[in-house]
Amino acid sequence: MKKKLTFLTLLIFAATLIEAQTLPSKEHVLSHMKRANDYFMAKWPDPGVPIVGDRVRPSNIWTRATYYEGLMALNAIQPEKRYVDYALAWGEAHGWGLAWKNDNRNADDMCCGQTYIDLYRMDPKPEKIKILKEAIDKMVASDKIDDWWWIDALHMAMPLFARLGTLENDTKYWDRLFEMYLHTRNAEGGKGLYNPKDRLWWRDKDFDPPYKEPNGEDCYWSRGNGWVIAAMARVLEENPPSVKHRKEYARMLKKMSAALLKVQREDGFWNVSLHDPGNYGGPESSGTAFFVYGMAWGINHGYLSKTKYLPAVVKAWNGLCKEALHENGFIGYMQGTGKEPASSQPVNYDTIPNFEDYGLGAFLLAGSEVYKLTK
Repeated sequence: MKKKLTFLTLLIFAATLIEAQTLPSKEHVLSHMKRANDYFMAKWPDPGVPIVGDRVRPSNIWTRATYYEGLMALNAIQPEKRYVDYALAWGEAHGWGLAWKNDNRNADDMCCGQTYIDLYRMDPKPEKIKILKEAIDKMVASDKIDDWWWIDALHMAMPLFARLGTLENDTKYWDRLFEMYLHTRNAEGGKGLYNPKDRLWWRDKDFDPPYKEPNGEDCYWSRGNGWVIAAMARVLEENPPSVKHRKEYARMLKKMSAALLKVQREDGFWNVSLHDPGNYGGPESSGTAFFVYGMAWGINHGYLSKTKYLPAVVKAWNGLCKEALHENGFIGYMQGTGKEPASSQPVNYDTIPNFEDYGLGAFLLAGSEVYKLTK
Protein backbone atom coordinates (compact mmCIF):
# COMPACT_ATOMS: atom_id res chain seq x y z
CA MET A 1 0.00 0.00 0.00
CA LYS A 2 2.82 2.34 0.93
CA LYS A 3 4.60 1.65 -2.40
CA LYS A 4 1.39 2.35 -4.32
CA LEU A 5 0.96 5.69 -2.55
CA THR A 6 4.57 6.62 -3.27
CA PHE A 7 4.16 5.69 -6.93
CA LEU A 8 0.90 7.66 -7.13
CA THR A 9 2.60 10.68 -5.57
CA LEU A 10 5.41 10.48 -8.12
CA LEU A 11 2.89 10.24 -10.96
CA ILE A 12 1.03 13.32 -9.73
CA PHE A 13 4.30 15.22 -9.36
CA ALA A 14 5.42 14.19 -12.88
CA ALA A 15 2.06 15.18 -14.35
CA THR A 16 2.23 18.57 -12.62
CA LEU A 17 5.76 19.12 -13.91
CA ILE A 18 4.77 18.23 -17.47
CA GLU A 19 1.74 20.52 -17.31
CA ALA A 20 3.88 23.37 -15.98
CA GLN A 21 6.25 23.02 -18.94
CA THR A 22 3.65 22.58 -21.69
CA LEU A 23 3.65 25.44 -24.17
CA PRO A 24 0.10 26.78 -24.41
CA SER A 25 -1.67 27.33 -27.73
CA LYS A 26 -1.84 30.72 -29.41
CA GLU A 27 -5.54 30.89 -28.61
CA HIS A 28 -4.85 30.17 -24.94
CA VAL A 29 -2.18 32.88 -24.70
CA LEU A 30 -4.31 35.43 -26.53
CA SER A 31 -7.40 34.73 -24.45
CA HIS A 32 -5.52 35.44 -21.23
CA MET A 33 -3.99 38.61 -22.62
CA LYS A 34 -7.36 39.88 -23.80
CA ARG A 35 -9.04 39.03 -20.52
CA ALA A 36 -6.52 41.07 -18.59
CA ASN A 37 -6.62 43.96 -21.05
CA ASP A 38 -10.42 44.06 -21.30
CA TYR A 39 -10.61 44.33 -17.52
CA PHE A 40 -8.36 47.39 -17.58
CA MET A 41 -9.99 49.14 -20.54
CA ALA A 42 -13.41 48.70 -18.90
CA LYS A 43 -12.05 50.15 -15.66
CA TRP A 44 -10.48 53.14 -17.46
CA PRO A 45 -12.84 53.97 -20.35
CA ASP A 46 -11.43 57.50 -20.70
CA PRO A 47 -7.66 57.17 -21.30
CA GLY A 48 -7.03 60.86 -20.66
CA VAL A 49 -8.56 61.10 -17.19
CA PRO A 50 -5.99 61.82 -14.43
CA ILE A 51 -4.91 59.06 -12.05
CA VAL A 52 -6.15 59.83 -8.56
CA GLY A 53 -4.39 58.10 -5.67
CA ASP A 54 -2.41 59.65 -2.86
CA ARG A 55 -2.32 62.65 -5.21
CA VAL A 56 -3.49 63.51 -8.71
CA ARG A 57 -1.18 62.50 -11.56
CA PRO A 58 -1.48 62.86 -15.33
CA SER A 59 -2.30 59.61 -17.08
CA ASN A 60 0.84 59.66 -19.22
CA ILE A 61 3.22 58.94 -16.33
CA TRP A 62 5.54 55.93 -16.49
CA THR A 63 3.05 53.49 -14.97
CA ARG A 64 0.46 54.10 -17.69
CA ALA A 65 3.11 54.43 -20.37
CA THR A 66 4.27 50.88 -19.60
CA TYR A 67 0.71 49.64 -20.00
CA TYR A 68 0.53 51.17 -23.48
CA GLU A 69 3.74 49.39 -24.44
CA GLY A 70 1.92 46.17 -23.65
CA LEU A 71 -1.21 47.27 -25.49
CA MET A 72 0.82 47.98 -28.62
CA ALA A 73 2.41 44.53 -28.29
CA LEU A 74 -1.07 42.98 -28.05
CA ASN A 75 -2.20 44.94 -31.09
CA ALA A 76 0.85 43.74 -33.03
CA ILE A 77 -0.23 40.10 -32.71
CA GLN A 78 -4.03 40.70 -32.71
CA PRO A 79 -4.78 44.02 -34.41
CA GLU A 80 -7.98 45.69 -33.26
CA LYS A 81 -9.05 49.22 -34.06
CA ARG A 82 -10.22 49.79 -30.50
CA TYR A 83 -6.68 49.27 -29.20
CA VAL A 84 -5.22 51.83 -31.57
CA ASP A 85 -8.10 54.25 -30.93
CA TYR A 86 -7.56 53.92 -27.18
CA ALA A 87 -3.86 54.71 -27.54
CA LEU A 88 -4.51 57.60 -29.94
CA ALA A 89 -7.04 59.12 -27.55
CA TRP A 90 -4.44 58.86 -24.79
CA GLY A 91 -1.76 60.65 -26.79
CA GLU A 92 -4.17 63.32 -28.03
CA ALA A 93 -5.50 63.94 -24.51
CA HIS A 94 -1.97 64.91 -23.48
CA GLY A 95 -1.16 66.87 -26.62
CA TRP A 96 1.54 64.29 -27.36
CA GLY A 97 3.48 65.82 -24.48
CA LEU A 98 5.66 64.33 -21.77
CA ALA A 99 4.39 63.73 -18.26
CA TRP A 100 4.31 66.78 -15.97
CA LYS A 101 6.26 69.11 -18.28
CA ASN A 102 7.49 68.96 -21.85
CA ASP A 103 11.04 70.25 -21.34
CA ASN A 104 12.01 67.19 -19.36
CA ARG A 105 15.05 64.93 -18.98
CA ASN A 106 13.42 62.57 -16.49
CA ALA A 107 13.27 59.07 -17.97
CA ASP A 108 10.01 58.22 -16.18
CA ASP A 109 8.25 61.20 -17.70
CA MET A 110 9.53 60.45 -21.21
CA CYS A 111 8.42 56.81 -21.29
CA CYS A 112 5.08 57.69 -22.91
CA GLY A 113 7.08 58.50 -26.04
CA GLN A 114 7.59 54.80 -26.77
CA THR A 115 3.92 54.48 -27.69
CA TYR A 116 3.89 57.86 -29.40
CA ILE A 117 6.56 56.49 -31.72
CA ASP A 118 4.59 53.27 -32.29
CA LEU A 119 1.58 55.35 -33.31
CA TYR A 120 3.76 57.62 -35.46
CA ARG A 121 5.02 54.58 -37.33
CA MET A 122 1.43 53.61 -38.11
CA ASP A 123 0.53 57.11 -39.31
CA PRO A 124 3.53 59.49 -39.44
CA LYS A 125 2.09 62.81 -38.31
CA PRO A 126 4.92 65.00 -36.98
CA GLU A 127 3.01 66.29 -33.94
CA LYS A 128 3.06 62.83 -32.38
CA ILE A 129 6.81 62.93 -31.76
CA LYS A 130 7.65 66.65 -32.02
CA ILE A 131 7.83 67.36 -28.25
CA LEU A 132 9.58 64.07 -27.51
CA LYS A 133 12.21 64.62 -30.19
CA GLU A 134 12.90 68.17 -29.00
CA ALA A 135 13.48 66.91 -25.46
CA ILE A 136 15.81 64.11 -26.54
CA ASP A 137 17.67 66.35 -28.99
CA LYS A 138 18.49 68.66 -26.07
CA MET A 139 19.87 65.69 -24.13
CA VAL A 140 21.97 64.59 -27.09
CA ALA A 141 23.33 68.11 -27.56
CA SER A 142 24.40 68.45 -23.90
CA ASP A 143 27.38 66.86 -22.14
CA LYS A 144 25.32 65.48 -19.24
CA ILE A 145 25.19 61.68 -19.20
CA ASP A 146 24.24 60.86 -15.60
CA ASP A 147 20.45 61.21 -15.84
CA TRP A 148 19.77 57.48 -15.46
CA TRP A 149 20.73 57.09 -11.80
CA TRP A 150 18.19 54.31 -11.12
CA ILE A 151 17.87 51.17 -13.19
CA ASP A 152 14.16 51.60 -13.96
CA ALA A 153 15.26 54.50 -16.17
CA LEU A 154 16.93 52.13 -18.61
CA HIS A 155 13.57 50.68 -19.56
CA MET A 156 11.84 54.05 -19.64
CA ALA A 157 14.34 55.88 -21.85
CA MET A 158 16.78 53.59 -23.68
CA PRO A 159 14.19 52.42 -26.25
CA LEU A 160 13.32 56.06 -27.01
CA PHE A 161 16.86 56.87 -28.13
CA ALA A 162 17.01 53.61 -30.09
CA ARG A 163 13.74 54.28 -31.88
CA LEU A 164 14.66 57.84 -32.75
CA GLY A 165 17.99 56.58 -34.05
CA THR A 166 16.10 54.24 -36.35
CA LEU A 167 13.51 56.81 -37.41
CA GLU A 168 16.08 59.52 -38.12
CA ASN A 169 18.76 57.14 -39.39
CA ASP A 170 21.15 59.05 -37.16
CA THR A 171 23.79 57.37 -35.02
CA LYS A 172 24.00 60.32 -32.61
CA TYR A 173 21.00 58.90 -30.73
CA TRP A 174 22.61 55.47 -30.54
CA ASP A 175 25.94 56.88 -29.40
CA ARG A 176 24.44 58.99 -26.61
CA LEU A 177 22.26 56.04 -25.55
CA PHE A 178 25.40 53.90 -25.19
CA GLU A 179 27.27 56.59 -23.23
CA MET A 180 24.43 57.01 -20.77
CA TYR A 181 23.93 53.26 -20.41
CA LEU A 182 27.64 52.74 -19.70
CA HIS A 183 27.57 55.46 -17.06
CA THR A 184 24.72 53.71 -15.27
CA ARG A 185 26.42 50.34 -15.60
CA ASN A 186 29.97 51.32 -14.70
CA ALA A 187 30.07 54.68 -12.90
CA GLU A 188 26.78 55.66 -11.26
CA GLY A 189 27.14 55.89 -7.49
CA GLY A 190 30.91 55.54 -7.77
CA LYS A 191 31.27 52.05 -9.22
CA GLY A 192 28.15 51.47 -11.29
CA LEU A 193 24.88 49.68 -10.63
CA TYR A 194 25.73 46.38 -12.33
CA ASN A 195 27.49 43.59 -10.45
CA PRO A 196 29.37 41.43 -13.00
CA LYS A 197 29.92 38.75 -10.38
CA ASP A 198 26.22 38.05 -9.83
CA ARG A 199 25.20 39.37 -13.28
CA LEU A 200 22.38 41.42 -11.75
CA TRP A 201 21.75 45.09 -11.00
CA TRP A 202 21.39 47.11 -7.82
CA ARG A 203 18.39 49.41 -8.05
CA ASP A 204 20.37 52.58 -7.30
CA LYS A 205 23.42 53.64 -5.29
CA ASP A 206 21.49 53.28 -2.00
CA PHE A 207 21.59 49.51 -2.52
CA ASP A 208 25.25 49.20 -3.50
CA PRO A 209 27.40 47.30 -0.98
CA PRO A 210 27.77 47.48 1.94
CA TYR A 211 23.94 47.37 1.85
CA LYS A 212 22.79 43.79 2.45
CA GLU A 213 19.58 41.80 2.57
CA PRO A 214 18.64 40.13 5.89
CA ASN A 215 20.39 36.92 4.80
CA GLY A 216 23.62 38.79 4.05
CA GLU A 217 23.26 38.75 0.25
CA ASP A 218 23.29 41.78 -2.03
CA CYS A 219 19.90 43.37 -2.72
CA TYR A 220 18.65 42.61 -6.23
CA TRP A 221 15.08 43.80 -6.59
CA SER A 222 13.02 41.68 -8.95
CA ARG A 223 11.12 44.34 -10.88
CA GLY A 224 14.20 46.56 -11.05
CA ASN A 225 16.07 43.83 -12.88
CA GLY A 226 12.93 43.24 -14.93
CA TRP A 227 13.10 46.81 -16.17
CA VAL A 228 16.69 46.23 -17.30
CA ILE A 229 16.16 42.97 -19.17
CA ALA A 230 13.13 44.45 -20.91
CA ALA A 231 15.25 47.45 -21.95
CA MET A 232 17.84 45.15 -23.54
CA ALA A 233 15.16 43.40 -25.60
CA ARG A 234 13.48 46.61 -26.70
CA VAL A 235 16.75 48.22 -27.73
CA LEU A 236 17.97 45.12 -29.57
CA GLU A 237 14.66 45.02 -31.41
CA GLU A 238 15.76 48.21 -33.16
CA ASN A 239 18.97 46.47 -34.31
CA PRO A 240 21.71 48.86 -33.11
CA PRO A 241 23.88 49.81 -36.10
CA SER A 242 27.12 49.53 -34.11
CA VAL A 243 28.29 45.93 -33.69
CA LYS A 244 29.98 46.92 -30.43
CA HIS A 245 26.73 48.28 -29.01
CA ARG A 246 24.69 45.36 -30.27
CA LYS A 247 27.07 42.84 -28.70
CA GLU A 248 26.96 44.62 -25.34
CA TYR A 249 23.16 44.61 -25.11
CA ALA A 250 23.04 40.99 -26.27
CA ARG A 251 25.66 39.96 -23.69
CA MET A 252 23.69 41.68 -20.95
CA LEU A 253 20.49 39.90 -21.98
CA LYS A 254 22.30 36.56 -21.90
CA LYS A 255 24.10 37.15 -18.61
CA MET A 256 21.00 38.31 -16.81
CA SER A 257 18.94 35.43 -18.16
CA ALA A 258 21.50 32.92 -16.93
CA ALA A 259 21.53 34.52 -13.47
CA LEU A 260 17.75 34.64 -13.29
CA LEU A 261 17.39 31.01 -14.30
CA LYS A 262 19.20 30.00 -11.11
CA VAL A 263 16.79 31.80 -8.78
CA GLN A 264 13.42 30.99 -10.33
CA ARG A 265 10.90 29.55 -7.91
CA GLU A 266 9.43 26.08 -8.38
CA ASP A 267 6.02 27.61 -9.10
CA GLY A 268 7.50 29.59 -12.01
CA PHE A 269 7.54 32.98 -10.33
CA TRP A 270 10.45 34.99 -8.96
CA ASN A 271 10.58 36.47 -5.47
CA VAL A 272 10.73 40.25 -4.95
CA SER A 273 14.23 39.74 -3.56
CA LEU A 274 16.18 37.65 -6.04
CA HIS A 275 18.90 36.52 -3.62
CA ASP A 276 16.91 36.44 -0.38
CA PRO A 277 13.72 34.37 -0.73
CA GLY A 278 13.04 34.91 2.96
CA ASN A 279 12.76 38.70 2.64
CA TYR A 280 9.09 39.17 1.72
CA GLY A 281 9.20 35.88 -0.14
CA GLY A 282 6.34 34.71 -2.32
CA PRO A 283 5.18 34.99 -5.92
CA GLU A 284 5.50 38.42 -7.55
CA SER A 285 3.96 39.08 -10.95
CA SER A 286 5.57 42.24 -12.34
CA GLY A 287 9.18 41.08 -12.16
CA THR A 288 8.16 37.62 -13.32
CA ALA A 289 6.33 39.03 -16.36
CA PHE A 290 9.30 41.14 -17.38
CA PHE A 291 11.62 38.14 -17.08
CA VAL A 292 9.25 36.10 -19.25
CA TYR A 293 9.26 38.90 -21.80
CA GLY A 294 13.05 39.23 -21.88
CA MET A 295 13.75 35.51 -22.07
CA ALA A 296 10.99 34.76 -24.59
CA TRP A 297 12.17 37.64 -26.75
CA GLY A 298 15.70 36.27 -26.53
CA ILE A 299 14.55 32.83 -27.65
CA ASN A 300 12.44 34.23 -30.49
CA HIS A 301 15.35 36.27 -31.82
CA GLY A 302 18.05 33.63 -31.46
CA TYR A 303 19.94 35.12 -28.52
CA LEU A 304 18.96 32.44 -26.00
CA SER A 305 18.90 28.65 -26.24
CA LYS A 306 15.35 27.36 -26.60
CA THR A 307 16.31 24.08 -24.96
CA LYS A 308 17.71 25.84 -21.92
CA TYR A 309 15.26 28.69 -21.42
CA LEU A 310 11.91 27.58 -22.82
CA PRO A 311 11.00 25.46 -19.76
CA ALA A 312 11.55 28.46 -17.48
CA VAL A 313 9.51 30.75 -19.74
CA VAL A 314 6.61 28.31 -20.00
CA LYS A 315 6.61 27.55 -16.30
CA ALA A 316 6.54 31.24 -15.47
CA TRP A 317 3.85 32.11 -18.02
CA ASN A 318 1.65 29.23 -16.92
CA GLY A 319 2.18 30.28 -13.32
CA LEU A 320 1.08 33.83 -14.09
CA CYS A 321 -2.05 32.64 -15.88
CA LYS A 322 -3.04 29.95 -13.38
CA GLU A 323 -2.03 31.51 -10.08
CA ALA A 324 -2.13 35.29 -10.58
CA LEU A 325 -4.73 36.08 -13.26
CA HIS A 326 -8.26 36.31 -11.84
CA GLU A 327 -11.38 35.32 -13.78
CA ASN A 328 -12.31 38.99 -14.19
CA GLY A 329 -8.88 39.88 -15.61
CA PHE A 330 -7.30 41.39 -12.48
CA ILE A 331 -3.70 40.27 -11.93
CA GLY A 332 -2.75 39.31 -8.39
CA TYR A 333 0.63 39.05 -6.64
CA MET A 334 1.54 42.42 -8.13
CA GLN A 335 3.90 44.57 -6.09
CA GLY A 336 2.92 48.23 -6.02
CA THR A 337 5.29 51.08 -6.75
CA GLY A 338 8.56 51.27 -4.87
CA LYS A 339 12.22 50.46 -5.22
CA GLU A 340 12.98 47.43 -3.05
CA PRO A 341 11.52 44.16 -1.71
CA ALA A 342 9.95 45.95 1.26
CA SER A 343 8.00 48.39 -0.92
CA SER A 344 4.19 48.15 -1.11
CA GLN A 345 3.95 45.02 1.00
CA PRO A 346 2.11 42.73 1.48
CA VAL A 347 1.84 41.23 -2.01
CA ASN A 348 -0.93 38.64 -2.17
CA TYR A 349 -3.36 37.10 -4.65
CA ASP A 350 -6.08 39.62 -3.78
CA THR A 351 -3.86 42.63 -3.04
CA ILE A 352 -4.76 45.60 -5.25
CA PRO A 353 -1.58 47.58 -5.97
CA ASN A 354 -1.66 51.36 -5.97
CA PHE A 355 -1.20 51.22 -9.77
CA GLU A 356 -2.44 48.28 -11.85
CA ASP A 357 -1.22 49.54 -15.20
CA TYR A 358 2.53 48.82 -15.41
CA GLY A 359 2.10 45.22 -14.23
CA LEU A 360 -0.50 44.65 -16.91
CA GLY A 361 1.86 46.16 -19.46
CA ALA A 362 4.54 43.70 -18.43
CA PHE A 363 2.04 40.83 -18.65
CA LEU A 364 0.99 41.84 -22.18
CA LEU A 365 4.61 42.21 -23.30
CA ALA A 366 5.34 38.74 -21.93
CA GLY A 367 2.28 37.24 -23.59
CA SER A 368 3.15 38.77 -26.95
CA GLU A 369 6.48 36.93 -26.99
CA VAL A 370 5.09 33.66 -25.61
CA TYR A 371 2.46 33.86 -28.38
CA LYS A 372 5.26 33.98 -30.96
CA LEU A 373 6.89 30.89 -29.41
CA THR A 374 3.81 28.77 -30.07
CA LYS A 375 3.29 26.79 -33.25
